[in-house]
Amino acid sequence: MGTQQELGYEVTKPNVAQRGVQVVASSRPGAWLFSYTLAPMDKLTHRATKGRFTVAGVMTGLPAIMVTTTGAHSGQPRTTPLIGIPVGDELAVIGGNFGQDSSPGWVYNLTANPAATIRFHDMHIDVTARLADDKETDETFTLASPIYGGYAKYRERASHRDIKIFVLEFVA
Repeated sequence: MGTQQELGYEVTKPNVAQRGVQVVASSRPGAWLFSYTLAPMDKLTHRATKGRFTVAGVMTGLPAIMVTTTGAHSGQPRTTPLIGIPVGDELAVIGGNFGQDSSPGWVYNLTANPAATIRFHDMHIDVTARLADDKETDETFTLASPIYGGYAKYRERASHRDIKIFVLEFVA
């Protein structure tokens, strides 16, 4: 069994309002705003609803997973809400950072220590993250575009850097 099946992870089609929020979120100003506000709001909402909801899920229809990594410098657990992209039986996460100039911190954490835990609703599993190769990177971006069009825009805006993609493989 893969990561998706273990978590019961599925991507559903967003409604009209959620698609509208996605358009705003993928714009340069929307991405900037969400890059600073979405993660703290998602963590709070996820905690308050005992894992049933995230802001990203409600506002955009995107199913966020909570990925807990070990801080590369601190050694402390760091939890980040991310959108999992189904790739085969596994999930991939894209280090697009809303198209910002630098990679998100969780990329450095997974590079230093690929062991992580992911939570979706009331399920949590241990995974090992591995860096996607060039073929998997292209495949992931192709699969991600229908889920959230912002990824293509983020890739374009961050073309000056290598956007890291990690495949999260279930550890039995």
